[in-house]
Amino acid sequence: MRAIKRFIVTAMLAVALGTAGAQAQQPVVVSSKIDTEGSVLGQLIIQTLNAHDVPTDNRLQLGGTSIVRGAIKAGEIDLYPEYTGNGAFFFDRADQPGWNDAETAYETVRQLDRERNDLVWLQPAPANNTWAMSVRQDLADREGLETLDDLADYLNNGGEFRFAASAEFVDSESALPAFQQAYGFELSADELLVLSGGDTAATLRAAAQSDNDVNGAMTYGTDGGVSALGLAVLDDNRGVQPVYQPAPVVRASVLEAYPAIADHLDPLFAALDLETLQSLNARVAVEGQPARAVAADFLEQLNR
Repeated sequence: MRAIKRFIVTAMLAVALGTAGAQAQQPVVVSSKIDTEGSVLGQLIIQTLNAHDVPTDNRLQLGGTSIVRGAIKAGEIDLYPEYTGNGAFFFDRADQPGWNDAETAYETVRQLDRERNDLVWLQPAPANNTWAMSVRQDLADREGLETLDDLADYLNNGGEFRFAASAEFVDSESALPAFQQAYGFELSADELLVLSGGDTAATLRAAAQSDNDVNGAMTYGTDGGVSALGLAVLDDNRGVQPVYQPAPVVRASVLEAYPAIADHLDPLFAALDLETLQSLNARVAVEGQPARAVAADFLEQLNR
């Protein structure tokens, strides 16, 4: 009888170990949003994991935020890059303070997503893909413009300026009006070129080409066209806008199966500062290079 029991226990243990091993070998389903930066970040994640023998399933550029977010909550994907500031909308906390501070925003969304959805936020990148005001690089160099405080001084001393932006940016209380109130300047109707739609490609192009004397533009912090088209993002040094740092979000059960994922991705995202992401995005969006090749080249340089 004891021999039979030992046999049964041994058999059950073997099955359990075999099942755990099979689960550990399941590929990590990596996804991303449909935009340029989503493709770049997704390729960086996949290639980094594959280089460390973590199997992956490529589901990149799945769709917009709501689609990708829904997919990871439903367990249809395992990992994707998200932005810390979106936590304000995920958890209906846009009217609460803290989203303008990088550390507070990250810690808040990290805690809420783990508690409510069993999702883990890993190391965020030190880049901020939020609404921004940019100026032509020649103007920035000539006038020493690095921050929005610098821009306010320039404007209040009679500096010539014309700013291209969408109607949403101009009218939304959280965008241009918030910048003007915080930094103490005001753009007149003559200093604004309001373009239909919210595409920053149009505003960037207007500033780069000096269309209608435009020398400033509404952008996002990591827009690929910023550096490529000779513009400079002005630092929101008073923290008017929420912080949108990209970070990998992974299902907790997947991280338990592959605990080294954090060790592989944390240093990668730590290396993705604002200028680096702008450059990588520009190679895809402006130069037309494949995101796969751009990611491979960056990782080769990073790991030298």
